[in-house]
Amino acid sequence: MDRTNPGNDPELNGKYLGTISQDFVKIAETLKDASYQIRKRGFSDFPMFPICKTDQVIGELLIDKKGANLEWNYFASYLDEFVQRKLMDKPEEFKVTYKDPDEFCCLFVIDKEFTNFLFIPYPEDQWEQLNS
Repeated sequence: MDRTNPGNDPELNGKYLGTISQDFVKIAETLKDASYQIRKRGFSDFPMFPICKTDQVIGELLIDKKGANLEWNYFASYLDEFVQRKLMDKPEEFKVTYKDPDEFCCLFVIDKEFTNFLFIPYPEDQWEQLNS
């Protein structure tokens, strides 16, 4: 699988986008703040949030689905970890297609039948609240 092109996959939209979107509106502010902190503290300019319905090893658990009444667990990570774990072999190509982290959240969906990146825009009202 080519994971250097983080464009949204049509297969993802139908099967997963509903549950991911339902979760995302509840936690978008938390993810946006985590993205900002990852960048501000110098960890990476390319924060990523692996999501999975079970436990997995990429990143650190940020939001547990059980405690937050969500469908997915949310983990915090960044580009260098993906490269170190050999999950991505062309990071320069990925950087070119990576979307503005102030406007989009980079999710890495991990499921039995599907694994890929998804860029989802932060809700505008929350973005405006954070910048006012």
